[in-house]
Amino acid sequence: MIGPAPILAVIVGLFHVSAYVFIRGRAGARVPLLIAAAILGAWAGDAVGGRIAIDPVRIGDFHLLLASIVAWLAIGLVAILAILVPERSDADRKPRIQTQVVRGAGAPGAAPGAVAAKATDPTPEPEQGATT
Repeated sequence: MIGPAPILAVIVGLFHVSAYVFIRGRAGARVPLLIAAAILGAWAGDAVGGRIAIDPVRIGDFHLLLASIVAWLAIGLVAILAILVPERSDADRKPRIQTQVVRGAGAPGAAPGAVAAKATDPTPEPEQGATT
């Protein structure tokens, strides 16, 4: 039989993640990490509360105050790690298209399979003697 601690830890963790997202306004792709951290934090907080036996707010044998405090510590840890880890830019997400000009074996002055870069200037130079 499953005890009340894991079920109440899930409820407390989901409540605190919901409060965090409501206060912050958005959480993006971090929500699953926040939920997991808050649930495990609430469960750990209940275990710590059972060891030190000092918790004025309890639901049966579940230590609500310490579970809430440790859940918020876990949410804060995920938020700090999200700030420290750089976010991928849109350029990193899209595949890069690279083009190459390959000269054939009969091209003068080139070794077989040599790769040559094709340089194009987007701004044409004005003709000699032309006035603008």
